[in-house]
Amino acid sequence: MNRLSGKGYAFFLPSVLIFFVFYYWPLLVNLGLSFFSWNMVSAKAKFVGIRNYIVIIQSPEFYQVVGNTILFIVFLLVFNFILPYFYSYMIAHMLKYGKTIYRSLLFLPSLLSLAVASIIFLWIYNPMAGPVNEIVKMFGGTSPRWFKEPYIVLFSISSIIGWKVFGYNMILLLAAMVSVPREIIEAARLENASDWIIFKKIILPQTSSSAMYVFVITVVFGLQYVMVPVNMLTQGGPDQGSANLVYAIYQYAFVFYQTGKSAAYAMITMMLFTLFLGWRSRVADKKVYYEN
Repeated sequence: MNRLSGKGYAFFLPSVLIFFVFYYWPLLVNLGLSFFSWNMVSAKAKFVGIRNYIVIIQSPEFYQVVGNTILFIVFLLVFNFILPYFYSYMIAHMLKYGKTIYRSLLFLPSLLSLAVASIIFLWIYNPMAGPVNEIVKMFGGTSPRWFKEPYIVLFSISSIIGWKVFGYNMILLLAAMVSVPREIIEAARLENASDWIIFKKIILPQTSSSAMYVFVITVVFGLQYVMVPVNMLTQGGPDQGSANLVYAIYQYAFVFYQTGKSAAYAMITMMLFTLFLGWRSRVADKKVYYEN
């Protein structure tokens, strides 16, 4: 019995080693680095204790970056969670013709890279000759500088992520929509239930487990995706108005060469993400319907 247990541990050991080398070891190194001041050039790193954390927490920039991150999450949840939810419901249970065409057209942008999407939207939002500018002129307005004004820049960058990721999230939710038994929906329609009642009383509970997955990846991956358009189009500007926590980690490490502060930002981001996962498991998961 002990020999069989030993063989089981032997099979388990490679995955443990890989997980330790590529996850726990970098995490421990990053934690240690957050207690030092180092510019990645000098031979010695200066130990500063928790000073990096204190400087970050006391800096107004930190709260601006956190606020930007929260606004990014709000915009991304609208573009990549709420809207795909409704569109997938309409395609699955309301449209009678052209489902394949709509599904293909909406999924097509997800095949493009974020770099390409950023360049496309740089032209679309061009305040001089872009399509959005021409539409605004038709109504007698003046197009704002989409990537140069506070708060507007957050919406502009979020729309790039939304356009690129929308189709992928919609397909995930659509798969959950079509798995809902049609007999339940048809029975509700025989009782003269409206589409809104069917969506609220039947679709939402039946697809809540897939919706929770899409919700989490929208928050996690969405904030990572923001890195590309921010780095290409704004570099965190104007005045850190488009920087989020992920970009701040990169910026302090590879732009300002303040590696210790970058590591501290990374640890703070990880702690906030852990709080988010704790909220999800303790609060949100309790409202999710699992078939088994």
